[in-house]
Amino acid sequence: MHRVLATAALLLGSPLQAELVATSDSGFVSDHVASVAAEPAAVWKVLVAPNQWWSASHTYSGDSANLYLDAQATGCFCEKLPKPADAPEGQRMGSVEHMHVVYADPQRGVLRMIGGLGPLQGEAVLAVLTITLKAEGDSTQVHWRYAVGGTWQAKPAELGPLVDKVLAEQVKRLAEKAGLPAGVTAP
Repeated sequence: MHRVLATAALLLGSPLQAELVATSDSGFVSDHVASVAAEPAAVWKVLVAPNQWWSASHTYSGDSANLYLDAQATGCFCEKLPKPADAPEGQRMGSVEHMHVVYADPQRGVLRMIGGLGPLQGEAVLAVLTITLKAEGDSTQVHWRYAVGGTWQAKPAELGPLVDKVLAEQVKRLAEKAGLPAGVTAP
């Protein structure tokens, strides 16, 4: 019963702020902030292991275990696509680059990646995700800013809220995996 109450507190009382801060015909900006009861170094370790917290329903393979992140410049936030059982002999495994790393500084708690997530991958846009980790007392503030702009086939005003919702889910999952949100106690 205590675990059920703690889970409810995580879902309802988690200090997570999410907002689509700007939309236009050329793009959108999505901001997400979570407070996690853990040190920045501990949150960084979880952040760079997306296979531990990214939702399987937002992968191409349907399995988060296929995700990996090489957290250094030119590194990749990528996904392995396993070969189907009926693949011809010698066929290589597939892969997807979700984003590539342009800036990684674990000491300052900054990770910046470029790439169109999900449906944005097929758009002629530049998308930049900047994640910062900042110590605040006994907790860490996790801030995600995803700025997307360019030439669109789809309508940014329609895709922006959908992408924002998916990012909110990922930030929440990261915060839960990294430690209980600040102010929420374990049973």
